[in-house]
Amino acid sequence: MVGSSHEAMHRIFQKDPALLTRALQKVLQVPFPDPYDFAAMNVDLTEIEPVERRVDTLLRAETGEGTYLLVVESQGKPDERKRGSWPYYLSYLYEKYRCEPVLIVVTQNSATARWASEPIHLGVAGCPSLTVRPFVLGPDNVPVIADEREAGQDVPLAVLSAMTHGRGRQAPAILDSLAAALRTIDRDTAAVFVQFVDSCLADDQARQMWRDLMTAIQYFWRHPLAEQVREEGRVEGREEVRVQERADTVVRILGFRGVPVSDAVRARVESCSDLDRLALWQKRALHVEKAEDIFVEDPS
Repeated sequence: MVGSSHEAMHRIFQKDPALLTRALQKVLQVPFPDPYDFAAMNVDLTEIEPVERRVDTLLRAETGEGTYLLVVESQGKPDERKRGSWPYYLSYLYEKYRCEPVLIVVTQNSATARWASEPIHLGVAGCPSLTVRPFVLGPDNVPVIADEREAGQDVPLAVLSAMTHGRGRQAPAILDSLAAALRTIDRDTAAVFVQFVDSCLADDQARQMWRDLMTAIQYFWRHPLAEQVREEGRVEGREEVRVQERADTVVRILGFRGVPVSDAVRARVESCSDLDRLALWQKRALHVEKAEDIFVEDPS
């Protein structure tokens, strides 16, 4: 079970290595060759000397242009020690495997992304002996995927989008689109992606909404996260509980988006016992400008 956003931000590439090269090509516009094979590698870069050095994720990508080593580092905040360890990682890997190492930093924070993207120069100012230029995936370049059809076209990228952008007014549409897309892939993979997203949602309202959305998806209950939710007393398996949870989700989405909810709207939602109607209101709550518009036939 994933225990932190740090783990989820790099382990998603262990689950789907091809997502990493797609991100390099499509998000960062790096002309990386299409791999025909991937292999996970030992992340321990410790030498005989008792100095422990580990990367977060290390993948070997076989391409028609040669073998590459993809070094993925999940970074929560700036850490000046990485300005020394990252060049070491790349030099060590090249010396050991004689393959081209590529450093990719993944972060949820724009300031951290800007810091990580700064080239690392070692040597004489203006004429360095070694320069490291990390590729950075973060909220400023990972696409916002808030459309169900787009999410279904590349579910792993939609997961990365939710992990990176799961806060603010756009979060409800992102999470709802991803929830629908997860129904199109195999249950075990979807359950892992559910956990990755849950681990990365720092906003309490966003995490609650995500768990509300997952309540109705059966594969979710096969995952360890479901046990945690059960312990919190949110799952009882009764129809009235499902109705109440769906009604709470409608109100929560409106509130999360900053749409005022009057007592009359809240009362009408909470008094509804039709799951299908509540599901329709939930969809509308993602887009309406006024809470009352969830009840009209055409909110636009």
